[in-house]
Amino acid sequence: MGRTVAILVARLIFAGVFAMAATFKFASMADTAAYITAAGFPFAMPLAWLAAFFEVGLVLAFLTGAFFSEAALLAGAYVIFLAFAFHGPARWQGNQAEFGFFVDHFTFLAGLLFAAVHGPGERLALKMGSIWKDEAASAT
Repeated sequence: MGRTVAILVARLIFAGVFAMAATFKFASMADTAAYITAAGFPFAMPLAWLAAFFEVGLVLAFLTGAFFSEAALLAGAYVIFLAFAFHGPARWQGNQAEFGFFVDHFTFLAGLLFAAVHGPGERLALKMGSIWKDEAASAT
């Protein structure tokens, strides 16, 4: 029972983080685009919309368990991209808090990698698209 609860809470945390990020983007897409532009990226508005919809997709995967491992891996790559693009070494000298933000992304990555390997759990999870399905079946 404790394992199931822990997995479900972790899934809710992952979903909640990306839901908040998407909500902030949808609430002020212009501000998100300005932040992307300030980081030096072109096509900021399309990138902002793409990021928001990608985050919604992650939320759905974490809540339903569908394509869970794939979503966790994609989320991990996204989180590390965000760490370097928006909180990387070039920003540390101007604001030391940026180093903390940068490091926090790696702790989030660790959780996402753990989730990718172990999957969405047995409860409240659609069993769709698991890249670990064949490996798990051969282990039993």
